[in-house]
Amino acid sequence: MQRIKKGDDVIVTTGKDKGRRGTVLNVDDNGRVLVESINMVKKHTKPNPNAGIAGGIIEKEMPMSGSNVMLYNPATEKGGRVGFKTLEDDRKVRYFKSNDEVIDA
Repeated sequence: MQRIKKGDDVIVTTGKDKGRRGTVLNVDDNGRVLVESINMVKKHTKPNPNAGIAGGIIEKEMPMSGSNVMLYNPATEKGGRVGFKTLEDDRKVRYFKSNDEVIDA
């Protein structure tokens, strides 16, 4: 089970986008995360008429290390550390260590 999953709200803890919030779009096997409108870069593309791609400069999100983001805790309104515990019905869930609130209800 992963600490950060697709669709989670996260806060960036380091880098040029420190303090910004976004939604996770993708998580790689390497532990890199793609966050919506965070870590934007300009990519120069060549035109390809066969594929219908116009040339120019496009802005796109690039993946960043999962260690540079924290799961957003709405109760404390800041990033929170995540742990795992097993409930009475033998389900393994994620929870915030600061206030023991279960994330995967």
